[in-house]
Amino acid sequence: MRGVRRAFPGVLALDGVDFTLRAGEVHALMGENGAGKSTLVKVLTGVYPRDAGEVRLNGELIHPASPQDAQALGISTVYQEVNLIPGLSVAENIMLGRLPRRWGRIDWRAVNRRAEVAMDRLGLHLDVTQPVGSCSIAIQQMTAIARALDVQARALILDEPTSSLDAKEAQNLFAVIRKLRDEGLGIVFITHFLGQVYDIADRITVLRNGKLVGEYETASLPRLELVARMMGRDPDEVAALESARPADAARAEQRTPFLSVRGLGRRGSIRPFDLDVAQGEVVGLAGLLGSGRTEAARLLFGADRAETGAVTAGDRAGVPGSCRQAIAWGLGFCPEDRKAEGIVPNLSVRENIALALQARRGVLRRLSRKQQTEIADRYIRELNIVTPDAETPIRSLSGGNQQKALLARWLAADPRLLILDEPTRGIDVGAKFEVAKAIEELRAAGMAILFISSELEEVVRSCGRVAVLRDREKIGELSGPEVSAQGIMATIAGAAH
Repeated sequence: MRGVRRAFPGVLALDGVDFTLRAGEVHALMGENGAGKSTLVKVLTGVYPRDAGEVRLNGELIHPASPQDAQALGISTVYQEVNLIPGLSVAENIMLGRLPRRWGRIDWRAVNRRAEVAMDRLGLHLDVTQPVGSCSIAIQQMTAIARALDVQARALILDEPTSSLDAKEAQNLFAVIRKLRDEGLGIVFITHFLGQVYDIADRITVLRNGKLVGEYETASLPRLELVARMMGRDPDEVAALESARPADAARAEQRTPFLSVRGLGRRGSIRPFDLDVAQGEVVGLAGLLGSGRTEAARLLFGADRAETGAVTAGDRAGVPGSCRQAIAWGLGFCPEDRKAEGIVPNLSVRENIALALQARRGVLRRLSRKQQTEIADRYIRELNIVTPDAETPIRSLSGGNQQKALLARWLAADPRLLILDEPTRGIDVGAKFEVAKAIEELRAAGMAILFISSELEEVVRSCGRVAVLRDREKIGELSGPEVSAQGIMATIAGAAH
């Protein structure tokens, strides 16, 4: 791809971008949300026509007018949201739209045989007649890849292929990717996980604000430099944030806790636990998937009703019986699933930001349109939310900017304790930097923060104390120098730390 340009009303999404994919390589396409990665892929696959520039495949100029055209040329894409039909078999999903026929009827033996060959290529031997909806997410991901390869693909684009996989499943996928690479396939790999880029990619192309930053050999590009280039920041500034540690945990322990939890629990959700969080302190909840982190947060915020225990929040005591009551107590909650439980997609950025404050004020004390706009504009500016204006529907923003808008919602409501459940999941490195910076500024200003993340490095970097959960039970608490990835993992494993 050379000099590719694509504009939308008011936005220049791609500004003269070059991108080169070689046969037999894994090439990572990196950049913040809004950098132009998705637009570049959509131009390559015929979703969008290019306004300028050229695309060549094996030296021949191509003009794919649709994804079907691109597939016919040998360019296939597997998207983050796996688009399969659950009620159809694995074989039917692989062959969808290309079912072989004999004497005017579908040749089911040929369908299943060809699907088996496609899965064998990925090193999988399974019953291809089973409904794909009954398979694990990892098998569904492999089915989507097998479908993409069945069209004799020469270039395979994988968009966030590991977002729903655990560590073992991701490594199995990487083994398949390496096998395909060694067979001569060119693979574009898009992810937010830096570690995975260095595990699997041969080369890296970085985009920023629709422009090409550069193309690099992975082995010669240090991680810190990659982060800095993606964010358009000085590497020394990024290094300072990476090495920053929270205020001494001992100082936080000397303060009177704003939040004090004793014996809070719910049968089938999480066993009774104790927890304290002081003003100006970030306390982490760490544990494996299913350990009870989100369940604990939902009990604290009144989204689920606790069956045992009590909560003290400032001068309030009892158990929040609803989210509205928790807000009245001075609590805020950014949930893990921002699309289903956070944003209201059809409302504007302004309306989404004003939502919690309006709920706290009640129906009789309505915020005027002018007040809402002033609040929204303030946080758009302070949190660097990339949006054409405050009236833009929030659904049209990137994931990272939606996350920052949710954070703005709670800052506008001025909570005394903010619960952040996976605040950086599915967002790019630049947005992660901005969120981490905002958390540190809030802590320094005296806010109490409960921080939940499956990324141990983020927990260690942000938190002065960490409560460790396992099997829906709090099993330990680390503070000060004990807070390390090794210490957390050892506690989860039941070893001495």
